[in-house]
Amino acid sequence: MRNMSRRSLLGLGAGAAAAAGLAGCGSGSAGKAGTAHNTKDKGNQGAGAGPDKSRPVRLIGDGSTADTGPQPHQPAKPVPMQPGETPPQFVIFSWDGAGEVGNGLFPRFLQLAKEHNAGMTFFLSGLYLLPESKKTLYHPPNNGVGASAIGYLSDEHIKATMKYTRQAWLEGHEIGTHFNGHFCGTTSGSVKYWSAADWQSEIDQAVSFVTEWRTNTGWQDEDPLPFDYRKELAGSRTPCLLGQDNLLPTAAKLGWRYDASSPGGRQTWPVKRGGLWDLPLQQIPFPGHSFEVLSMDYNMLANQSKNSTKGMTSHYAYWRAQAAGSYFSGFQRAYETNRAPMYIGNHFEEWNGGIYMDAVEEALKKIAGHPGVRLVSFRQFCDWLDVQDPAVLAKLRTLDVGESPAGGWNSFLRAA
Repeated sequence: MRNMSRRSLLGLGAGAAAAAGLAGCGSGSAGKAGTAHNTKDKGNQGAGAGPDKSRPVRLIGDGSTADTGPQPHQPAKPVPMQPGETPPQFVIFSWDGAGEVGNGLFPRFLQLAKEHNAGMTFFLSGLYLLPESKKTLYHPPNNGVGASAIGYLSDEHIKATMKYTRQAWLEGHEIGTHFNGHFCGTTSGSVKYWSAADWQSEIDQAVSFVTEWRTNTGWQDEDPLPFDYRKELAGSRTPCLLGQDNLLPTAAKLGWRYDASSPGGRQTWPVKRGGLWDLPLQQIPFPGHSFEVLSMDYNMLANQSKNSTKGMTSHYAYWRAQAAGSYFSGFQRAYETNRAPMYIGNHFEEWNGGIYMDAVEEALKKIAGHPGVRLVSFRQFCDWLDVQDPAVLAKLRTLDVGESPAGGWNSFLRAA
């Protein structure tokens, strides 16, 4: 993030920051810088990044996007669990903003996903496909024309973001939305106070920036994004986890399937809110502390370096190990007990020397090797949820955090 003071912790202490669910932003360093499951347990099978020339292409609108057919590398059609079956352990890694700003983090984690058969969700900020020279096209609700708390990308970085967004979709990952200008805080312009109509405007603009980048940039030599974004878009995460209540009616009207914006979730099986699956960041163990931390890199940073992103190099090794240990402890608690899905949020940032990127990579590598684990996107997880027997899901929801099924899974779910 370019200006950390814009996302200050508002004086909250470490435990309060964790409880309040403060979250970071899209790729803020993006400022003015000029998959299918295999037949066993895992998530996304990697594929080449280049477009498949054999796939039919139907350009949409101005040619910024294209219908290239069904998304490659998707899981086999999900089926209901059998009576007494042990639930899969779902783990969803997601990325807010999802802009490539020259630090190589977008391709780094695409490669990691390929190596471990993982599906991920990339919440693309629509503003990252809009040149700063055209910023007056953006009319953020309750803010000045062209305003943005995260800045605009250089032309070079817009092209890089599109390149890796294409690759992500072709390799089976989900492209969600992180909206546009990322307005947080307590002022009247914050997304915290946006109405349902404000959210509709913000969504319409985010979609237009993704589907009309060719018109807005004038670039004719760039390949289209290989998907129909209006049909692909199934869910979101709001800036700083604010404003979900008024977003949900608009999201439901648009036919979205989930929202990942709620803060302070617990490691239990999900419910629906307003007709959408509510898939929140979760409180997970935080080694060395009596309180828990939200399952996102920024929240660990907030509790470790108190809103600073550099300068305390002597702490980096410990903080890196603490963050990785937190992710893995959260996974282990669910895996060994109630098998609640785990959601992990990230940003393509090099805060505190990049330790959070290293920590999430370490955690993913340790998690991926466990039997029964499925590393999937939010949309793929919703596909699975939607075909399950509601009585089975209701039974799973009776298990509290860290609570194992009485008599084992065979006995516990056979009754359902």
